[in-house]
Amino acid sequence: MSVKISPSVLTADFLTLSDDIARLETAGVDMLHLDVMDGIFVPNISFGVPVIKAIKKHSTVPLDVHLMIDRPHRYIKEFASVADILGFHYEAGSPVAETLQEIRDLGCKSCLTIKPCTEPEEIFEFLPLCDMVLVMSVEPGFGGQSFMPSALLKLSKLKAECERQGLNIELEVDGGINGETALQAVEAGATVLVAGSYLFSDQMEERVKLMKSL
Repeated sequence: MSVKISPSVLTADFLTLSDDIARLETAGVDMLHLDVMDGIFVPNISFGVPVIKAIKKHSTVPLDVHLMIDRPHRYIKEFASVADILGFHYEAGSPVAETLQEIRDLGCKSCLTIKPCTEPEEIFEFLPLCDMVLVMSVEPGFGGQSFMPSALLKLSKLKAECERQGLNIELEVDGGINGETALQAVEAGATVLVAGSYLFSDQMEERVKLMKSL
């Protein structure tokens, strides 16, 4: 799999978001990463379906929606109506297999996310129901944190298990991704890189091209 770039919209200036989306798409990003926070599962609040619906009108790339919310199975139908890839946290209190299957049944690609405290072996049984797995390399809820190297071993273990099971699953990493940590993540098995503050800068185009070349 070639490396794919999923910029984290949460880092953007929302007053100029449509311009930034156009710049990112011109630079060649593969999707947009949308962090939905409820102030319960994580200590922060972001946005919901109406904002994602508005972004969808201005975007030509898939929307990678990351639910950081409590018991996400309650809202799968609503978010599936605006997402292309829909993910939720293994730790969030939803029935994992049933929720992954519902996401697929509603026409989205399914993604299961694990926090830094969760070992990858805990989700091996659910991999056949996943189109993507997201490994958090920071604690979810806030941007600007430093990359946790422990994510690299998790990516390596997941890559090996996917190969063992004969599964073609994207491995996504989110948190503290920049030019240096992106290379480390790709070498460990990541195929999708989420980046926020590193990309939303005056060097946006150059940095997208750098990450795509890894």
